[in-house]
Amino acid sequence: MNSSSEHESLTLKELTIRGLILGILITLLFTAANVYFGLKAGLTFSTSIPAAVISMAILRWLKNSSIQENNIVQTVASAAGTLSAIIFVLPGLVILGFWSGFPFWMSFGICVTGGILGVMYTIPLRRALVTNSDLPYPEGVACAEVLKVGSGEEEDPDAEAVEAKSAGLKAVTVGGIVAAIFYVIVQTKVFAASLSGYFGFGSDRGAATGFDFSLSFALLAIGHLVGLSVGISMLVGAIVGWGWLVPMYSIIDPGTFVNPGSAPDVAHQTWEHYVRYIGAGAIGVAAIWALVKLVKPVMVGLAGAMAAARTRKAGKGDTLPQVERDMPIGIVTAITVLCLIPIAYLLWHFAGINGLTAAMSTLVIGGIIFVVILSFFVSAICGYMAGLIGSSNSPLSGVGILVVVLAALLLLVGVKSDLPADTGKALVAFALFITSVVFAVASIANNNLQDLKTGQLVHATPWKQQFALVIGVIAGAVVIPPVLDLLAQAYGFAGGPHATENALPSPQAGLISALARGVIQSSIDWSLIGIGGAIGAAAVILDEVLARTTKRLRMPPLGVGLGIYLPTSTTLMVVVGAIVGWWFNRKANRKSKPEALKQLGVLLASGLIVGESILGVIFAAAVAFSGSSAPIALVGENFAIPAIAIGAIVFILTVMVLYRWLFHLARD
Repeated sequence: MNSSSEHESLTLKELTIRGLILGILITLLFTAANVYFGLKAGLTFSTSIPAAVISMAILRWLKNSSIQENNIVQTVASAAGTLSAIIFVLPGLVILGFWSGFPFWMSFGICVTGGILGVMYTIPLRRALVTNSDLPYPEGVACAEVLKVGSGEEEDPDAEAVEAKSAGLKAVTVGGIVAAIFYVIVQTKVFAASLSGYFGFGSDRGAATGFDFSLSFALLAIGHLVGLSVGISMLVGAIVGWGWLVPMYSIIDPGTFVNPGSAPDVAHQTWEHYVRYIGAGAIGVAAIWALVKLVKPVMVGLAGAMAAARTRKAGKGDTLPQVERDMPIGIVTAITVLCLIPIAYLLWHFAGINGLTAAMSTLVIGGIIFVVILSFFVSAICGYMAGLIGSSNSPLSGVGILVVVLAALLLLVGVKSDLPADTGKALVAFALFITSVVFAVASIANNNLQDLKTGQLVHATPWKQQFALVIGVIAGAVVIPPVLDLLAQAYGFAGGPHATENALPSPQAGLISALARGVIQSSIDWSLIGIGGAIGAAAVILDEVLARTTKRLRMPPLGVGLGIYLPTSTTLMVVVGAIVGWWFNRKANRKSKPEALKQLGVLLASGLIVGESILGVIFAAAVAFSGSSAPIALVGENFAIPAIAIGAIVFILTVMVLYRWLFHLARD
């Protein structure tokens, strides 16, 4: 075969029009699901694995499909699990009352420019964090294994591979259906949404704490995916937060509370006013530690990228192995510069319409420099942490906290004195706006290296994956603004001016906007951040000691910080899912084909997440159009106690049946 026909063959089987279209369609669906789930639970999920399974199920019926083409589909669709993390910042502008909705072109501009920058920044990082690294990349490796299992050649189909495809598709489908049905019944109020208990104690019962297990299959599945070490570290954080800090601060400052007689109100207000800032400090230290550990591998990776550029310049690009052919560094530089032009316009426009014209030049020029420098750092941090513990649990929250605090401090020191006194709120909004651009970069970097790890394991061409992810970014950026607008109209965001009784918690957006306001208005309690930093440092030391003295036991500092920072309604069911996943994997190790069985567990978990999240978006539309917060409720509040019992029992039994079914599915 000559080189020209060989090139056409590779193009046909890897970067194809049909693969891009299929990836875009999956991206549109999963982005909507991820936006809803992230606002509700404070976590987003990686969509690479379910996208790979869907791709294999569809492309297996077409000619000339290959493992590399399926990899391109999941690469495009992975934008759903990455760019949607912009919801951790952007709703802050609504919570502050600065926006009443999400202007499409401004929101789209933030997502698409920041997302493409995220792709560009991770290209020189690939060698440092993928090729020359021993990071485990749990989700990237799992996705590669799924692709390998389902990759039988059309000319000589492997019966076992075809059977594995069928079983994997069943696992995803059944998981999605079960989670969707349970979610619908919860909305009828026949099943309770959570199992919780709060109580006061002390001589005057002024102290309070409690727990809240969300009956959420999606949260259970997230726990399965992140693993036992992360789950246990989140449990430790929850114990520190709700077993120590919440009771302590509820005693120290009882005047904080609007409704001091209610244990749930006291506990949640204490967490909101004190404990989540401590968690933010812990997350910040974990993110900084990750950056410190990255200095050497990043420098090595940059050197490798420059060496590859010199090889191409010498006309020897064909001598590079296929798995080392990144997008040329010259093109990366040109695209990066082109992205900065619309970013500069966005900053100029936002400052101009919000009364910040007196400092326009400083805001635009300083803002561009801020975006360029911080974007590279956050790409490195997020790429490293995604490689360590998976992109579903990487430190996007902590990165957002660090970025917004730094942005707010720079605005406070360098700009505020040049502006009228009544522009403080506009400066807070500008800090959030520029943070959202950097955060879009971080969100893509968070998962792009995971994709490139998958590509390395299935012998894909990096530049084709990088091009595919740009396509996914554009598709995701089209979907995010209208979905955010729909959810804002249907529910509102907790702490915002138009929040309903079912307002989406959006914990990260609420915290990040509060931090920006606190820094610029000089009302932040830095002692809380400092305490969190000390806890984070202790977690770093403990994790390093465990890494050097044990083979498997770890205590990821980020997990500890998240356990403090997130409400128990999010963390506790994740912990349960981590324990269930650990039990399942241990039992799978005693079977004849343990890895195949573990993959089915991953696929079931992916289906549970997607099923619940998609129904969440559909239900949001029903709320928005009906005007009722509970449009399909069948029972009233007097059924609340039976609903808790029934819901909890059905949830537990369903989990048991699903995981037992996986063992039978593997034997069929």
